[in-house]
Amino acid sequence: MNSVRIDIIGAGVAGLCTAKHFIDRGCHVSLYAQSMGIDESCCSWWAGGMLAPWCESESAEPLITRLGQEGLTFWSTHSPELRANGSLVVAQTRDRIELEQFAKRTTHHESVSATDIDRMEPDLAGRFTHGLYFDQESHLDPREALQSLLSSLQDSTLFDLHQGQHLDAHQRQPTPKAQWLIDCRGLAASDELTDLRGVKGEMLILESKDVTLNRPVRLLHPRYPIYIVPRKSHQFMVGATMIESDDKRYASARSVMELLSSAYALHPAFAEAALVEVGTDVRPAFMDNLPRIRRRGRTVYVNGLYRHGFLCAPALASRCVALTLDGIVDNEVVDENTD
Repeated sequence: MNSVRIDIIGAGVAGLCTAKHFIDRGCHVSLYAQSMGIDESCCSWWAGGMLAPWCESESAEPLITRLGQEGLTFWSTHSPELRANGSLVVAQTRDRIELEQFAKRTTHHESVSATDIDRMEPDLAGRFTHGLYFDQESHLDPREALQSLLSSLQDSTLFDLHQGQHLDAHQRQPTPKAQWLIDCRGLAASDELTDLRGVKGEMLILESKDVTLNRPVRLLHPRYPIYIVPRKSHQFMVGATMIESDDKRYASARSVMELLSSAYALHPAFAEAALVEVGTDVRPAFMDNLPRIRRRGRTVYVNGLYRHGFLCAPALASRCVALTLDGIVDNEVVDENTD
């Protein structure tokens, strides 16, 4: 018996995760990517890579926390780069109220003292008196994780990759042999999902041999809270802004200055760091910042991941497979417009 054939458009984190879930069910997947590889043209390239469902619950709906826990499980199996060192949240003494409010809005953390912080992050010794430690959270390098996932897909005889494919509207239909077309184009799908909006995110990559961090550190501030995520080769991702805009051409000078100022507040050695990259892209989001799955005929849209792409894409992919192959509708993510 021939396997079910699936076409997927989009090779970001949503498209790759969805391809993986379909292949695990024995489906033949053809993935169409506009780019020629995992590169800066993909919004996922600029992600922070924090798998922090409980930290995110400070401002996100409980759904994100539930989906994010599934994401943690997925990446622990499918990403050799995963680092399960938890997350640390700190604030300057003058911003102690920010830390207290963060603690009230989140769970699965423990309060840590200056001594604890000094032990966990020696390079922050003496800089912070209180913090919160989320020991079940993890992080990864998005670029490495995407490449690892793509490589594992390419090892399967059920997977075909078509790169450099810009599909016009009339081409975005299931091919004759495919039962389903899964659209994972992110903001590019706003030509069909008219309620999608863009949320611009700006980030930096700094390089410093004078700072070592073992886990993501969030520095709370009433105006511009940031997170700093350690990567290989003495590099750190510093992010990220959230601006209502679909213009991703440039990062603003103000945003870059505020990100640099916050990094300096975390550790003064960042003042001497090399500024390796200034990145900007636009996250796809619906009005409530929650992800959606929508079906229109034989086309299914997986979209609206906002700032939770790596965190929630695996769970959305699982529900997309359940909808198309098993007829299971998860009302929390499958939009009421599904027909």
